[in-house]
Amino acid sequence: MSRVGNNPVAIPGGVEVKIAGSDLSIKGPLGTMNYSVHPSVAVDREGDTLVFKPREGVENANAFSGTMRALVNNMVTGVTKGFEKKLNLIGVGYRAQAQGDKLNLSLGFSHPVVYQLPDGIVAETPTQTEIIIKGIDKQRVGQVAAEVRAYRAPEPYKGKGVRYAGEKVVIKQTKKK
Repeated sequence: MSRVGNNPVAIPGGVEVKIAGSDLSIKGPLGTMNYSVHPSVAVDREGDTLVFKPREGVENANAFSGTMRALVNNMVTGVTKGFEKKLNLIGVGYRAQAQGDKLNLSLGFSHPVVYQLPDGIVAETPTQTEIIIKGIDKQRVGQVAAEVRAYRAPEPYKGKGVRYAGEKVVIKQTKKK
Protein backbone atom coordinates (compact mmCIF):
# COMPACT_ATOMS: atom_id res chain seq x y z
CA MET A 1 0.00 0.00 0.00
CA SER A 2 1.45 3.33 -1.05
CA ARG A 3 1.89 6.01 1.57
CA VAL A 4 3.23 8.64 -0.83
CA GLY A 5 -0.29 9.90 -1.53
CA ASN A 6 -0.82 10.67 2.16
CA ASN A 7 1.82 13.42 2.14
CA PRO A 8 0.51 16.86 1.18
CA VAL A 9 2.23 18.96 -1.50
CA ALA A 10 3.40 22.32 -0.11
CA ILE A 11 2.68 25.32 -2.33
CA PRO A 12 5.54 27.85 -2.02
CA GLY A 13 5.03 31.60 -2.24
CA GLY A 14 4.65 32.99 -5.75
CA VAL A 15 2.90 29.87 -7.06
CA GLU A 16 -0.76 29.97 -8.09
CA VAL A 17 -2.81 26.77 -8.13
CA LYS A 18 -6.21 26.55 -9.83
CA ILE A 19 -8.42 23.49 -9.49
CA ALA A 20 -11.33 23.21 -11.94
CA GLY A 21 -12.94 19.79 -11.63
CA SER A 22 -10.24 17.31 -12.61
CA ASP A 23 -8.03 19.94 -14.29
CA LEU A 24 -5.14 21.37 -12.32
CA SER A 25 -3.19 24.47 -13.37
CA ILE A 26 0.03 25.53 -11.64
CA LYS A 27 1.63 28.88 -12.43
CA GLY A 28 5.01 29.94 -11.09
CA PRO A 29 7.93 32.23 -11.88
CA LEU A 30 9.33 29.89 -14.58
CA GLY A 31 6.07 29.10 -16.38
CA THR A 32 2.69 27.39 -16.29
CA MET A 33 1.86 23.68 -16.31
CA ASN A 34 -1.54 22.01 -16.71
CA TYR A 35 -2.53 18.50 -15.78
CA SER A 36 -5.70 16.43 -15.76
CA VAL A 37 -5.95 14.48 -12.52
CA HIS A 38 -7.10 10.83 -12.69
CA PRO A 39 -10.82 10.45 -11.89
CA SER A 40 -10.13 8.03 -9.02
CA VAL A 41 -8.29 10.76 -7.06
CA ALA A 42 -9.80 13.81 -5.32
CA VAL A 43 -7.61 16.93 -5.04
CA ASP A 44 -8.35 19.47 -2.32
CA ARG A 45 -6.59 22.66 -1.36
CA GLU A 46 -6.10 23.13 2.37
CA GLY A 47 -4.39 26.44 3.08
CA ASP A 48 -1.04 26.41 1.31
CA THR A 49 -1.00 22.65 0.64
CA LEU A 50 -2.62 20.25 -1.81
CA VAL A 51 -4.06 17.02 -0.45
CA PHE A 52 -4.70 13.92 -2.58
CA LYS A 53 -7.34 11.44 -1.45
CA PRO A 54 -8.31 8.18 -3.16
CA ARG A 55 -12.01 7.87 -3.95
CA GLU A 56 -13.90 5.08 -2.19
CA GLY A 57 -14.75 1.91 -4.10
CA VAL A 58 -12.30 2.49 -6.97
CA GLU A 59 -9.72 -0.21 -7.62
CA ASN A 60 -6.08 0.99 -7.42
CA ALA A 61 -7.21 4.43 -6.24
CA ASN A 62 -4.54 4.47 -3.52
CA ALA A 63 -1.77 3.83 -6.05
CA PHE A 64 -3.17 6.53 -8.35
CA SER A 65 -3.24 9.00 -5.47
CA GLY A 66 0.49 8.42 -4.85
CA THR A 67 1.25 8.82 -8.55
CA MET A 68 -0.79 12.02 -8.86
CA ARG A 69 0.86 13.44 -5.74
CA ALA A 70 4.36 12.75 -7.13
CA LEU A 71 3.51 14.24 -10.54
CA VAL A 72 2.00 17.41 -9.04
CA ASN A 73 4.97 17.76 -6.67
CA ASN A 74 7.28 17.62 -9.72
CA MET A 75 5.13 20.28 -11.41
CA VAL A 76 5.42 22.60 -8.40
CA THR A 77 9.19 22.04 -8.28
CA GLY A 78 9.42 22.63 -12.03
CA VAL A 79 7.66 26.00 -12.04
CA THR A 80 9.70 27.24 -9.06
CA LYS A 81 13.23 25.83 -9.56
CA GLY A 82 13.16 23.93 -12.85
CA PHE A 83 14.96 20.70 -13.71
CA GLU A 84 18.27 20.05 -15.42
CA LYS A 85 20.24 17.06 -16.68
CA LYS A 86 23.96 17.15 -17.37
CA LEU A 87 25.61 15.09 -20.09
CA ASN A 88 29.32 14.56 -20.73
CA LEU A 89 30.90 13.63 -24.07
CA ILE A 90 33.81 11.22 -23.74
CA GLY A 91 35.92 10.53 -26.82
CA VAL A 92 38.43 12.12 -29.17
CA GLY A 93 36.71 14.71 -31.37
CA TYR A 94 33.32 14.46 -29.62
CA ARG A 95 31.89 17.97 -29.36
CA ALA A 96 28.58 19.70 -28.72
CA GLN A 97 27.40 23.21 -29.52
CA ALA A 98 24.04 24.77 -28.67
CA GLN A 99 22.63 27.19 -31.25
CA GLY A 100 19.19 28.51 -30.36
CA ASP A 101 16.74 25.61 -30.41
CA LYS A 102 19.22 23.20 -32.03
CA LEU A 103 21.98 21.10 -30.55
CA ASN A 104 24.88 20.34 -32.93
CA LEU A 105 26.76 17.17 -32.02
CA SER A 106 29.97 15.72 -33.48
CA LEU A 107 30.00 12.13 -32.28
CA GLY A 108 32.46 10.40 -34.57
CA PHE A 109 30.00 9.81 -37.42
CA SER A 110 30.76 10.88 -41.00
CA HIS A 111 28.14 13.61 -40.58
CA PRO A 112 27.20 16.02 -37.79
CA VAL A 113 24.08 15.24 -35.77
CA VAL A 114 21.61 18.12 -35.37
CA TYR A 115 19.05 17.61 -32.60
CA GLN A 116 15.96 19.85 -32.65
CA LEU A 117 15.01 20.76 -29.08
CA PRO A 118 11.28 20.67 -28.26
CA ASP A 119 9.41 23.73 -26.96
CA GLY A 120 10.14 24.55 -23.32
CA ILE A 121 13.54 22.83 -23.31
CA VAL A 122 16.82 24.77 -23.39
CA ALA A 123 20.31 23.34 -23.91
CA GLU A 124 23.55 25.00 -22.82
CA THR A 125 27.12 23.98 -23.57
CA PRO A 126 29.51 25.52 -21.01
CA THR A 127 32.38 23.57 -22.62
CA GLN A 128 32.58 21.57 -25.84
CA THR A 129 32.19 18.28 -23.98
CA GLU A 130 29.40 19.28 -21.56
CA ILE A 131 25.69 19.61 -22.24
CA ILE A 132 23.16 20.96 -19.75
CA ILE A 133 19.50 20.41 -20.61
CA LYS A 134 17.02 22.57 -18.68
CA GLY A 135 13.23 22.87 -18.50
CA ILE A 136 10.22 22.96 -16.21
CA ASP A 137 8.82 19.51 -17.12
CA LYS A 138 10.84 16.73 -15.49
CA GLN A 139 9.63 14.06 -17.91
CA ARG A 140 10.50 16.07 -21.02
CA VAL A 141 13.95 17.04 -19.70
CA GLY A 142 14.72 13.39 -19.00
CA GLN A 143 13.36 12.31 -22.39
CA VAL A 144 15.50 14.84 -24.28
CA ALA A 145 18.58 13.77 -22.31
CA ALA A 146 17.85 10.12 -23.12
CA GLU A 147 17.40 10.89 -26.84
CA VAL A 148 20.71 12.79 -27.00
CA ARG A 149 22.46 9.97 -25.13
CA ALA A 150 20.97 7.39 -27.51
CA TYR A 151 22.88 8.85 -30.49
CA ARG A 152 26.10 7.41 -29.04
CA ALA A 153 25.62 5.51 -25.78
CA PRO A 154 28.83 4.69 -23.87
CA GLU A 155 30.47 1.59 -25.29
CA PRO A 156 31.83 -1.01 -22.84
CA TYR A 157 35.44 -1.34 -24.06
CA LYS A 158 36.79 2.23 -24.02
CA GLY A 159 33.83 4.05 -22.47
CA LYS A 160 33.46 6.47 -25.39
CA GLY A 161 30.09 8.10 -25.95
CA VAL A 162 27.53 10.38 -24.31
CA ARG A 163 27.10 9.83 -20.57
CA TYR A 164 24.97 11.33 -17.85
CA ALA A 165 27.05 13.29 -15.34
CA GLY A 166 28.11 10.88 -12.61
CA GLU A 167 27.23 7.77 -14.63
CA LYS A 168 29.60 4.87 -14.05
CA VAL A 169 30.42 2.75 -17.09
CA VAL A 170 31.82 -0.69 -16.36
CA ILE A 171 34.73 -1.26 -18.74
CA LYS A 172 35.01 -4.81 -20.09
CA GLN A 173 38.34 -6.51 -20.50
CA THR A 174 39.42 -7.02 -24.11
CA LYS A 175 39.94 -10.43 -25.67
CA LYS A 176 43.26 -12.07 -24.74
CA LYS A 177 45.32 -14.27 -27.04
